Amino acid sequence: MASKDYYEILGVDRNASDAEIKKAYRKLARQYHPDINPGNAAAEARFKEINEAYETLSDSEKRAKYDRFGRDWQRYQQAPDFSGVGGFGAGDFADIFETLFGGGRAGGVRGGVYRTAGQDVEQAVDISLEEAFSGTQRTLQFHNPGGQPRTITVKIPPGVDTGSRVRVAGEGAPGIGGGPRGDLYLLINVAPHPHFERRGDDLHVRVPVDLYTMLLGGEVKVPAMGGKTVTLKIPAGSQNGKVIRVGGQGMPRLRATQTRGDMYVTLDVSLPTHLSQRERELVEQLRSLHR
Repeated sequence: MASKDYYEILGVDRNASDAEIKKAYRKLARQYHPDINPGNAAAEARFKEINEAYETLSDSEKRAKYDRFGRDWQRYQQAPDFSGVGGFGAGDFADIFETLFGGGRAGGVRGGVYRTAGQDVEQAVDISLEEAFSGTQRTLQFHNPGGQPRTITVKIPPGVDTGSRVRVAGEGAPGIGGGPRGDLYLLINVAPHPHFERRGDDLHVRVPVDLYTMLLGGEVKVPAMGGKTVTLKIPAGSQNGKVIRVGGQGMPRLRATQTRGDMYVTLDVSLPTHLSQRERELVEQLRSLHR
């Protein structure tokens, strides 16, 4: 390595900033990591070069010595302040990766092996409005890197809407070097309903009401979610298109399923057709009286 240029190895200019060096190293370390290139001796050797170059250039004191002595840098590696194979010990190696990738899920080094969490995985899932109302579940099948099938059953809570993301911890892509799996996210799409229109947690529905009930008042049965019906009182003289709010008959609120949105009912007058002669006479009389 004494004859090789650390800057050239990382692909950066000699005047590169610390941030530029870190960015270049991070990209190359992921590209040539042995866990991503199993059995590839060339990649493993390249990975060691990259680590050695970064270990030097990321430290301002070591970088200054390298910039000054160049090819003689190897003898400074043997100085007492360096330990272990390649000029740095396991503790220094761990610090490098901890600085770049952090601890915990983001990554780390254990026993000289770089560990990082797997990537999160997204899976689109279509459900009906009824399923979004009551909650449902889906059984999904994935394949591990070795090809083995993996089946999981995921619960989808009541109140989800199109665009909701349901997180399933630890069911994403496998980690590197024994790191934890990423998470699985279900991207919810709620299919349109033939009768109800959803707006947030509220439901909107149109209900036909006969002319006489609109004129004189009365009651109509209105379908509601969950297989129920609601009795709606129609005030006398209601106009076509009138909207009546029915509290608490909308969708469950996603994070407060004990409460629900509202249902808004639009009244559509249903005019009689094919009047009999007697009915026509009565309507004519009604028109005359109204005038």
